[in-house]
Amino acid sequence: MVHVERKNSFQLRLSRQLKEETSHTLDVYLFVPGELGLSTRLIAEDVFYHSSIQVARTYYSDEYHLPLVHSRLASRNRMGSESYRLSLSLYAYQYVEAMERTTRSLLESARKLRRKSAASGDDESPESDAALEDSLREMMALSDGILKRLRRHKPSDERLYKYFANIDNYLSWFTEQQLLALVAHMPRGSGMTPLKRRLIDVCERESDYRRDKQYNAERVMQDPTRMSNKMRLLRRLIEYPITLQQRSQELGEGEQKAVKALATAVVMAFVSFGVLRARAQLGDITALFILAMAVMYAVREVFKDDLRNTLWHWLRKGRPKWRRQYRDATRNVPVGRQLEWFDYKRYAALDESVREMRKRKMAQREEVVLHYRSSSRMSPTRFLSGYQHTRETLTLDLSMLTRLMSRSTHHIYRLKDGQAVRESVERRHLFNLVVRDTENQTGEHLARWKVVVSRSGIVAVEKVDDSDDA
Repeated sequence: MVHVERKNSFQLRLSRQLKEETSHTLDVYLFVPGELGLSTRLIAEDVFYHSSIQVARTYYSDEYHLPLVHSRLASRNRMGSESYRLSLSLYAYQYVEAMERTTRSLLESARKLRRKSAASGDDESPESDAALEDSLREMMALSDGILKRLRRHKPSDERLYKYFANIDNYLSWFTEQQLLALVAHMPRGSGMTPLKRRLIDVCERESDYRRDKQYNAERVMQDPTRMSNKMRLLRRLIEYPITLQQRSQELGEGEQKAVKALATAVVMAFVSFGVLRARAQLGDITALFILAMAVMYAVREVFKDDLRNTLWHWLRKGRPKWRRQYRDATRNVPVGRQLEWFDYKRYAALDESVREMRKRKMAQREEVVLHYRSSSRMSPTRFLSGYQHTRETLTLDLSMLTRLMSRSTHHIYRLKDGQAVRESVERRHLFNLVVRDTENQTGEHLARWKVVVSRSGIVAVEKVDDSDDA
């Protein structure tokens, strides 16, 4: 199952958990409105791939307490320091991912409640607030339990304690930041005041905890920029041991040289034949002979590049363009590889199942389809001991496409209190994202999302039901 969400203003994040199957295929189709005028002349395929597509894989565990169990064994000198670091990092990483996902969902619910309250002019909405309050209490309870389990087994070995301190420091700060974001965007009203007070109490408790442990110097705590930079570094230290290293290679370099040589040889053979025929017909070197030579060399320069490009596209059509090798970050051993494709397509060239999922109407006949495909083959036997799953994250950056959008705005008129009011409206475009995930056992799974984009960034991401024809 693939999950799609907005990562920031211009980036979409596609994530999936890969099971024990050794081979997986992912197809991502982004339907770009034709009015943007996207083509390979504006943005080349390889330029968009290198600039806008990022892939990362990390270890993943369905048994959420397994990393903590490994950490306890290591703290009792039954495992090495590297195993302790890996297990604790995975525990922290999965907590951070779950916390971020939950916070985004709660923030979206809070924004909807605030918009609804603003539209109705009533700050009090007990029925709507009840579900949000229950979700917030559940999140606080889960977060508190996870942090307590982590801190219950603090290692005594100095070599292990430095890993524990870094992770504990970051998780405490990260939890505080997520809860403060919820406090800042919660709906107004006296009904939410007690819950806000509880959230603030937790934030103050975490701040006092870090101060008591002396995790951060006073000058760092007083400077938000330095604090943020330090925490970003700690986040990278957490992700490094569980993230698979990548070595990317562009395919077809040797073939490209061979095609270039073949095209040159073929064109030069015809030019040489033409020179010999011209010499036989015109005799000695004359002005007419020189003119004929100039014409033949001009024809050579024109047709050499065309022939080379035609042969290259014919030879590489449908074949992968890049190979990505994954290696364990600690042991530096290969654990899998992945082949990747990326090209621009027209609607008629898509598979029938994808066209049916898109449910295109006549208005979208000029859409350009950006197609990314990956086919991976992993070796679970070479994974970190105890982990048979990986989590793949694909980040799709739409900033290059937003530059093709017009900066202009237009105005609409509406009635307000019996008066005609003119309002400025931002121009927005609707992108459709179709994802096909294929696994050995579960088969093929197709899903579609609507992505509303303006020049200032992604506005909304909404999954579309099969019954939706829009």
